[in-house]
Amino acid sequence: MDNVLVDYYALDEQEIDKYQVGDKIKVKGDKTIPNGETNFYLFNYQHYLLSKKIYYVMKPEDITLITHECNIFYKIKRWVIKHINSYDSKAYLRTFILGDNSMIDSNISKSYQRNGISHLFALSGMHVSLLTTIILFMLNRIMHNKKIIYSIIFTFLLFYMMLTNFSPSIIRATFLFILCILNKELKLGIKTDYLLILIFSLSLFYNPYYIYNNGFLFSYVISYFLIKFGSIANNYSHYFTKLFMTSFISFLASLPISINSYFHLNFLTPFINLIFVPMITIIIFPLSLLTFIFPFLDKAFLFTIQIMEYISFLLSKINNLTFSFSHLSILFFFLYYFIIYFLLNKFKIKEYKYIVVLIILLIIHYNIRYFDLYPTLSMINIGQGDAIILTLKNNKNILIDCGNIKHYVKDDWTKKNNISSTAQDIIIPYLEAMGIHKIDYAIITHGDEDHIGALKEVIEYIKVDNVILNKGKINNNEQELITKLKKEKIPYYFFSHNRLKINNYTLTFLNDIDENNENEDSLVIYTIINNYKILLMGDAGYETEEYLMHTYNIHDVDILKVGHHGSKYSSSKNFITNINPSVALISVGKDNKFGHPNDEALINLKNSKIYRTDTDGSIKLIIKKNKIDIKKCRYLSS
Repeated sequence: MDNVLVDYYALDEQEIDKYQVGDKIKVKGDKTIPNGETNFYLFNYQHYLLSKKIYYVMKPEDITLITHECNIFYKIKRWVIKHINSYDSKAYLRTFILGDNSMIDSNISKSYQRNGISHLFALSGMHVSLLTTIILFMLNRIMHNKKIIYSIIFTFLLFYMMLTNFSPSIIRATFLFILCILNKELKLGIKTDYLLILIFSLSLFYNPYYIYNNGFLFSYVISYFLIKFGSIANNYSHYFTKLFMTSFISFLASLPISINSYFHLNFLTPFINLIFVPMITIIIFPLSLLTFIFPFLDKAFLFTIQIMEYISFLLSKINNLTFSFSHLSILFFFLYYFIIYFLLNKFKIKEYKYIVVLIILLIIHYNIRYFDLYPTLSMINIGQGDAIILTLKNNKNILIDCGNIKHYVKDDWTKKNNISSTAQDIIIPYLEAMGIHKIDYAIITHGDEDHIGALKEVIEYIKVDNVILNKGKINNNEQELITKLKKEKIPYYFFSHNRLKINNYTLTFLNDIDENNENEDSLVIYTIINNYKILLMGDAGYETEEYLMHTYNIHDVDILKVGHHGSKYSSSKNFITNINPSVALISVGKDNKFGHPNDEALINLKNSKIYRTDTDGSIKLIIKKNKIDIKKCRYLSS
């Protein structure tokens, strides 16, 4: 039977209690294949589910409870979950005991990520080591039979794997512990790194899609490097020196994976770990176990957590050693590991000067955009809104619109619905993944939220040199942005009938009419790159199209960014016939309430090759001298 994820939201506590872990239920509904990558290099939901051996998703039409009957293990797990959920500190109890960090506030989680300490909140060998140490200590005081002691510990660890939903890192830590004990007791003499490779191979044989699970990759890679090169830290006697070297080895081991997962590195991470590793291993994790047993410690545990969160949030805001790096190709990925492996072997004999090799590679990687051969135009899939990045030679970058789309994320029933951030979740990581550290010009075609709303956040993380707005009436969104720009001392300009020259490229702004209408007052941008004509329409509709036809002589456009998401008020037959676009790009949300793109607009564009973000995901056009290469995310519609 294929594993299916049932997409079901409980509305209140009573409905949550209706179904529990271990229940047998009957679900009616249509299975669908989960969506894959919707933006280049970003989160792939299909791969995430495959790493958990889930092949389909389902929105249920009907759910029927068959039975509450379940075995003793599920009964214990039910009790543990219910017990933890009764605490004020349940978000972190679930994190440190169940391996579920989904309830931690998203802003705090991002601070952990930017500080490079997210791995400390994933169940790992540290947790298994502490738990087994505690159990060994207690069992050794009441019995002396090793076989019985180890049998009890092995049974506990296997149950703990089930309790934590078979987290890859816990599977790795559990089986490595068991095999190391057997290896020692049976005097097999197998090297620990060989045992780790064996567990790694068997895990991938069981589920090849584990390779898409970051927890799996971080767990095995960091463990391997610590086993292989842990002796470097053991050369030092001082606790914090050993801790720093251990942290530095972990940092190097995880560096390529971190780049491909988060697209930035915090070079203070090894030093930040000097604060957080002792705090979590000595105070917070042991205190979480004690709080689980003694509920009266709940407030003290929560207070300790709040201190930790404050420190993390503060460090994530004040440090200036976080740099973004573009997504790695497979070749570059393995080049990093070749150099890191070489480097750590040199560290073993205290030849630290070879660190310069890695520094050179990082500098080249950081400036990789300067090696681009061709300009590109990328339409980022943000849903029902616009965000386009135009990259030119010599690392010149133009962001055209930066919309914010409100996506409500249902959390635990005790919390209010959160609104996810388009800037934080999509636009910023997308730009970082492309290796973009600076925006030369951010052009906002008009002041609607779906074209302007995310820029206020983007300028906090990515340097923006200039902002261009249209000359229409300033609305509340634009006024808020202008206030932010003044605060950040970023120059801004009002354009309509202007030209913008960047190196050998010219962007011409065509729309000089003032209709006192946000859409019709949109900036319309025309440019020619490598002899290819590009026309970007913003949200302009029929009236602007008529103006353009009567004012300019534009024909045989190679790339058209369709106006107003392909609505019924844009892309008139006369206009499309007049400009005759070869390629039409439509930025549109999947199953949007407006019915975009409109059927009539699609009929008018029938002679063009149409690319849509709702079906193709993000779209990237590489504008070469003799052709345009078009890449899409191959978004899987459900």
